[in-house]
Formats: sequence, structure tokens, C-alpha cells
Amino acid sequence: MVTRFDQPIAIMLADSNPLVLSAMSEIFERDSRFSVVATMGTAEGFLGTVMRLPVQVGVIDWNLPALGGAKLIEILREQANAPKLVVYGDDHGDLPRLAMTAGAAAFAPRSGAVDGLLSTCIDVAAGKMVFPFVDIRDLQQDPIQTLSRKERVMLEALSKGLTNRELAKELGISTNTVKFHLSNLYEKLSVKNRAAAIAFYYSSRLPREAEQ
Repeated sequence: MVTRFDQPIAIMLADSNPLVLSAMSEIFERDSRFSVVATMGTAEGFLGTVMRLPVQVGVIDWNLPALGGAKLIEILREQANAPKLVVYGDDHGDLPRLAMTAGAAAFAPRSGAVDGLLSTCIDVAAGKMVFPFVDIRDLQQDPIQTLSRKERVMLEALSKGLTNRELAKELGISTNTVKFHLSNLYEKLSVKNRAAAIAFYYSSRLPREAEQ
């Protein structure tokens, strides 16, 4: 199924390498599905611009000076109407996992085809998360076992996409108690947000289901 948009997707690009930034800008400007709002070489420049201009999707370098990609994602996560961020980087080591746990919407490898980056941004604009396979269970020794019964129930309910208010109703507790349990849940799973917790939940379930 092809996702279509009434208007071009407002996109902003940030990379510490001027050549990469120029090449990315040319690629997106040639594609009528996108409208390039701005290009930046620093995290501070990116942050200052998205606070003033409406941007739907941002493509960022993980090593963006001077704040870095992780800190930039953390700051924008607290802002209303912040763009969804795609980390564009080298596909090696822990970078995809780090991008996911930081709260990025997607990871696109620099070694991949140009069409892959474009399609990733389309999917992200449509509300999807796009990551290569990341076995999050390797982060800890079975952290699911450290969860209380209430936290396990909450994690399963969270995977259904319920809001805090809906979680409170489902579990028969107050929204403040929901926030308390979620905070503990994120800490035990070593994640920073709902999306990463849900990703953890599904990555921990699928292998077990396959064995059944």
C-alpha cells in the first residue's frame, strides 16, 4: 500500500559533512513528495530552526556538532509539534539501537540505496517506525524478569497504543500512578519513551512465539 500526502512533506536536513548535506538536499529537492525547509550543519542550528518553522520530518547525523544526535532527540522529544527524526548514519555497531532507545523514529544506513532513505522518510511521515533488526533483549539479561506483575500488564497494555488515561481506565488506577509505573518500566528496560518500550515488548515476544 502506497502512502499519499495532499501536500509535500516538510523536511529538514542536518549533517556535519557539507558534501553529504549537499547531496541529500539535491536528492530531496528533486522529489516532488518533499519540500526541503532548511539544511543545517549543527544541532543548534537545527534546533533553532524547527522551533520557528513547521517541519514534519528531520534527517540528522548522529554525530552532529555540538550537541550530538542523542541530545538533540532528547530535547525535541519534550517539544510540542516536534518533527519525527530519522538518524542517517553508518550501519555498524550499536548505532541503530542507540537511535531507537534515544527516541528517533527511524534509522537509515548511509550504505543503503537513496530510494531507501526516501521511503524511510515517507513511512516516518505516515507515523511508522523504521529500524533494521535490533535484538533489544541483548541489552540486558532478560530485563522482563525484573518487572513487577503490574508493570508487565502495563507493558502489554502499552503495546496496544493506549494513552495514559486509557491505561488508567484499563488497569483501574489513577493517571499519576500510571506515570509512576511507566517511569519505573522505562528505567528497568533502559528505554526513554513509549515507542522504545513497545519495540522492546515486540522484540522480546516474537522469538518466543516462533519457538511455540
